[in-house]
Amino acid sequence: MNPISEDVTVLDAMVIGAGVAGLYQLHRLREMGLNVRAYETATGVGGTWYWNRYPGARFDSQVEIYQYWFSEELYCSWKPSERFPAQPETEEWLNFVADHLDLRKDIQFSTRIASAHYDEDSGRWNVTTDAGEKINTQYLVACCGMLSAPLENRFPGQKTFKGEIHHTGLWPKEDVDLKGKKVAVIGTGATGIQVIQTIAPEVGSMKVFVRTPQYIIPMRNPKYSEQDWAGWCNRFNELKAKVKQTFAGFDYDFHEKAWSDCSDAERLELLERRWDDGSLSLWLGSFPEIFFDEEISEEVSEFIRGKMRSRLGNDAHLCNLLIPSQDDYGFGTHRVPLENKYLEVYLQDNVEAVDCKSAPIEEIVAEGIKTADGKVHEVDVIILAVGFDAGSGALSRIDFRGRDNRSLKQQWQQEITTAMGMQIHGYPNLFATGAPLAPSAALCNMTTCLQYQVDWITNCIAYANQQGKKVVEVSKETETQWVEHHDEVASKTLVVKTDSWYMGSNVEGKPRRLISYIGGVGNYHKQCDDVAAKGYPGFEMT
Repeated sequence: MNPISEDVTVLDAMVIGAGVAGLYQLHRLREMGLNVRAYETATGVGGTWYWNRYPGARFDSQVEIYQYWFSEELYCSWKPSERFPAQPETEEWLNFVADHLDLRKDIQFSTRIASAHYDEDSGRWNVTTDAGEKINTQYLVACCGMLSAPLENRFPGQKTFKGEIHHTGLWPKEDVDLKGKKVAVIGTGATGIQVIQTIAPEVGSMKVFVRTPQYIIPMRNPKYSEQDWAGWCNRFNELKAKVKQTFAGFDYDFHEKAWSDCSDAERLELLERRWDDGSLSLWLGSFPEIFFDEEISEEVSEFIRGKMRSRLGNDAHLCNLLIPSQDDYGFGTHRVPLENKYLEVYLQDNVEAVDCKSAPIEEIVAEGIKTADGKVHEVDVIILAVGFDAGSGALSRIDFRGRDNRSLKQQWQQEITTAMGMQIHGYPNLFATGAPLAPSAALCNMTTCLQYQVDWITNCIAYANQQGKKVVEVSKETETQWVEHHDEVASKTLVVKTDSWYMGSNVEGKPRRLISYIGGVGNYHKQCDDVAAKGYPGFEMT
């Protein structure tokens, strides 16, 4: 075994990231008494809520359940201002958590992890930062985020543009002046919608480049008083238990009666009630059959389309461009955005919806955006709401090398596999949260699933230490079994028949597989709990 050089930081455990998962993981490992440190690319805590500071960025999980559950005192000490807080308040909340737990002293900011190579002789990881700093650690926990690898260089010629280009996931801290300017927004997913509806009143003109229309749900976002929050505090233990058992980690779940057991009137009443609730409950708390049955999916999709058509004044052009058809995809098989008067933006005289499905974007030129019909759309500012390399991107952008110098990036270019979204065979002592093939990769209230994974990982490390073991690695057989189970569950749904970032379709060459486990959060927790209760079979400890 080679001695460790004096200029190397030696740790028991290292955490990559200081977002929702990273902060809690640092707290848990520090509680164990381990010598642990977190490393964060940003200048402050927050993860997603640090980087995504674009106009209109806000929650679409209700604040009362987008919370940490390990401390009732922490929960009740924060006083949210509304049901779906905007980004600045959420970033402030995560700073409050970091201060409350005194975490900053163990976080190194402005540090990007460049590589992590496993040393088979020592059973430890040699990690290098982009500045050349070296860290040697026994355990490495990647809390890099499921949506933290933005697709920056999306179009040819971006560097030739003479105006400003901003990616929503890398929005600058300083204000971006859009007042009176000619602005282009590329992308109409959840992020694009938030940007479009927010900047519409201030821009001089706006061109929205629409390729994939979206089903939407109007957000209902009442203000919360201290008395309101006291009411939620009184329900802390109830909510804490409930979110761990539901399909998507929220405080609501699917209707107790099957679609076939309901009358037409009962179905309509539930859909209207969920629509009026103004949350994601219409998607994740109405009828599970929308994920499996094409006829039921179409009925619910048409319900949404009718709502959207009425808001667009049945304008045939806008309806065709902005509302998914039966030939596109069904409601809920893509990420469903919440919005606030988004559709009405297109009725403004200064807003144009550009159909880039029939005339795709060819390149960015000095003056603006050139489409396949030969037209150059001249603008001052381009906003890229074009998404991320979801789930796998944050990890594959780091040079992870496991046993036999295997490359995670190269491996995942062939096939994306994990065991329960927490370990990868061939990479001992490497754990991850928000990784592919777990609900936390996309289909979960993130605080619910990320906290669960942190707790499971922490307990696994504690178990290994109690057994006097130094290395934990999932077996190839166990990983294969999980991948097969994941695929079997996914294959029964309509989601795998669509093209979206859920399937990796937004990244050229990315292996096609549903990025998130769709068997339900409660079911996932039961399976993972069972593994832990039996002493982690399939996770080889030496």
